[in-house]
Amino acid sequence: MTKAGFVSLIGRPNAGKSTLMNSLLGEKIAMVSQKANATRKRSNAIVMHGDTQIIFVDTPGLHEREKILNQFMLDEALKAMGDCDLIVYLAPVTDTLEHYEKFLKLNNARVKHIIALSKIDQVSQDKLFKKINSYAPYAQHFEALIPVAISKKIGHEDLLREISKNLPDSPFLFDPEDLTSELVRDIYAGFIREAIFENISDEIPYESDVIIDSIKEAGNLDKIHATIIIEKESQKGIIIGKGGEAIKRIGQYARMKIETLSGKKAYLDLQVSVKKGWTKDKSFLEEIGYKSEL
Repeated sequence: MTKAGFVSLIGRPNAGKSTLMNSLLGEKIAMVSQKANATRKRSNAIVMHGDTQIIFVDTPGLHEREKILNQFMLDEALKAMGDCDLIVYLAPVTDTLEHYEKFLKLNNARVKHIIALSKIDQVSQDKLFKKINSYAPYAQHFEALIPVAISKKIGHEDLLREISKNLPDSPFLFDPEDLTSELVRDIYAGFIREAIFENISDEIPYESDVIIDSIKEAGNLDKIHATIIIEKESQKGIIIGKGGEAIKRIGQYARMKIETLSGKKAYLDLQVSVKKGWTKDKSFLEEIGYKSEL
C-alpha cells in the first residue's frame, strides 16, 4: 500500500520554510528572501519518498495581525495547519521556546507534528544537545524531533522517513512526475517578488506585489508580461531606478530564476503601476487573490 498526505511547513517569519521546501524538492519553486514575511500565500511541492507521496505546503510565518494583508497571511498559515495530515514545525536552533509555545496554542485542531530543529551547523554540539533537551518537557506533543541543516542537506533523509511513517495509507494524490500543483503564473510572480525583495531595500518590497498579465509560448521562448504594483508615487522612481537600472536588475534576477525552472529562454516585460493604499484595500486584495477563507 502506498502512502500520501499533505504536510504543512509552519514556523515564525523567516524561519526558512520556503528554503526547506525547495531543498527537499531539489528544485526552486518558492520565493526565498532573508527579509521576514516574504511568503504571502500557500504554495506546495510534491516530493516522492519511496512509496510515499508527500505534498509539502509552504506557509506565511506565524506573526501578529497588523494590516489586512497580514491578516490574510496569518489566516493562510492557520488554514494550512487545520487542513493537513501532518505539520512540520521549523524551529531554528537559536530560537527561544516562546515561538514553539505560541504554535502549540494555535494548533487548535491538535494536528500531530514533527519538530525540524534547523541551523544545527551554526552551533556547537554542546549547545545543540542542550537545545534538544529543552524540548523534553513538550515530548508528549510532538511525534519526533529531527535536527537538520538545510544548506548542507543534513537530516533531510531522517525527516522524510519520519514524515512517511506518520502519513496515512493512500493512493498517490498527484502524478508522481509532478513537482507542484501551483500555476506557473503564481510561481513566476513569486520569482519577480523575490527579485524586488533582493534588489530593493527598506519597506518598498512589503508594499509591492506582482500580477502576471500574460504568458505566451513561442517555441523555446516564453514571453511574460507582468505589472509591479506599489503603494506610493514616490516608490515608482525607486523601483525603476536611474536610467531604468533598478528595474533592469529586477528583471535579470527574475528571468534567471524563471529560465532555470522552465529550461527555456524567457522574455520578461515589467511595468510599474501605483495603487495607493492597496495593502489596506480589502476589495482590491481579494481581486488579486488575497481572499481569506477563515
